[in-house]
Order: sequence, then C-alpha cells, then structure tokens
Amino acid sequence: MTDSAQELDGGAIDSAPDAGMDALDRRIVGVIQSGFPLQSRPYAEIGRQVGAAEEEVLARVRSLRQRRIIRRIGANFQSAKLGFRSTLCAAKVPEEAMEAFVAEVNRHPGVTHNYLRDNPYNIWFTVIGPSWEAVCELLAGITEKTGIPILNLPAKRLYKIKVDFQMD
Repeated sequence: MTDSAQELDGGAIDSAPDAGMDALDRRIVGVIQSGFPLQSRPYAEIGRQVGAAEEEVLARVRSLRQRRIIRRIGANFQSAKLGFRSTLCAAKVPEEAMEAFVAEVNRHPGVTHNYLRDNPYNIWFTVIGPSWEAVCELLAGITEKTGIPILNLPAKRLYKIKVDFQMD
C-alpha cells in the first residue's frame, strides 16, 4: 500500500486538495467547518456570508457530500466533559482477517475513526464509551470475536483535538 492511511468506511484520504472545488465551494466549507449557523435557515445565513443564494449553497453542499469532500455535518462534543471515556487503539491484522476485523470494529457505534496504515500495527481506530469499563469491555469483545489483540492507548493529556482547514 503506497498511501500512509486509508479510511475504512469506504473512502480514501486524498493528500491533495480537490481540484473540483471552486472559490465559492471553499468559502462555504470554510464557514461550515467551524461556524455553522445555529438558526432556523442556516444555509441562507451561509449564503449571506459567502455571497450566494440559499438554494445554491444547499446544492453545493449536497454535491460536496456526494463527492465525499464533506463527510458529515454535525456537532463535535468534548466527550470527557459529558462523562465519556475514549481511547486510541491499534491492531496487527493479517490481510486474510482484515475484512472481518474491520466489519466487527465498525459495527460498534462508539468507534469514531478507523484507518488502515502502512505499519506493523496496520489498523488504528478510536473508541468512545460511557465509562472506562465499557470501553475495555468493547475492546475485549472485539478481541474475543476476532482473535486479534488490540493495543489500548488512552490519552494521558489532551493537547489539541481541533482542525480548521485553510480554504482560501
């Protein structure tokens, strides 16, 4: 595999910006990524900010979603402040077990990211659960079902968890 990471929900990560995005698409994405308006007609407000009609903003967002440039629109919460626990996980998954392992990991709603990497620990994923015990039980269950041990790497300290992509 030549890429350093591939997302395991059906879409690959591009290392280069999408050439199919024009300046208006970039302005729309710039507003959506960190300043999504919380009001009854958010796309009208985004349109006002970027100089486009609400209908055009909606059409462009739909197109960006269909092309998987935008994968989801939704809130991000600080899970620890809500009483949840999270961890980063890694596993050494043989090629012949890859499909079954990934399917088992992905079926759990607490799994937020899952990547194939060019490394002996070739699968990396994150898990969030309502308690540390629940997270550990989920990981033990995946190992029990697949026979593949999981390296559990909880964070000791949070330094940064946000990214805003420079869109202009």
